[in-house]
Amino acid sequence: MAKNYYDILGLPRNATTRQVQDRFRTLARELHPDRFRGEEKPEAEARFQEITQAFNMLHDPGRRREHDLDLARPDGSKEDTSEAARVYLQRGIKAFREKQYPQAAENFDRATRENPESAQSWHYLALACRGKRQWLPRAREAILKACDIDPMNAVYLRLAGEIFADSGMNRRAQIFYQKALTWGGDDPAIRSALDQLQRSSGDGTSLQSSGS
Repeated sequence: MAKNYYDILGLPRNATTRQVQDRFRTLARELHPDRFRGEEKPEAEARFQEITQAFNMLHDPGRRREHDLDLARPDGSKEDTSEAARVYLQRGIKAFREKQYPQAAENFDRATRENPESAQSWHYLALACRGKRQWLPRAREAILKACDIDPMNAVYLRLAGEIFADSGMNRRAQIFYQKALTWGGDDPAIRSALDQLQRSSGDGTSLQSSGS
């Protein structure tokens, strides 16, 4: 069975677009990862990503129609693939918490192969690869994929900014930070990172915020 995004947001299938928006905003305030610390934070990030993915699906009329069709259409092969992806993802998260980054990256990579449309798996793959400089190209590739799948997810956009800043690609880092502010609201940490990048560029200018 396909993932039910209505259940994730706690909404009936006949919910209006306004109800989808209001419910997402309420959950986003409650579940924002910045409200959590320690071992709770990765789970909070995963939950926040899940509700953001649900909002992106149900807020877009075309994607919502496709989702409704998927819910009405049993598909065993999709279910098997999704289950395998979930298993690899959970193994990866466990290894990541234990700081076993090569093992974590391997499991996240397998999760993306099982389900290439899982933005969450791409995001975690980027996190696991970010720690080693020689893995930065893979981290950039993974976070770009996550942002392509889920372009309004402030958590992904912020990580993209951090990874591109780590790579010395300051202009692209600024673009992603600005998008993170656009979709996630004001964030002092992102503002500080932007200021630092702008000072290092030497011109003191900032890019215009854009959701595109």
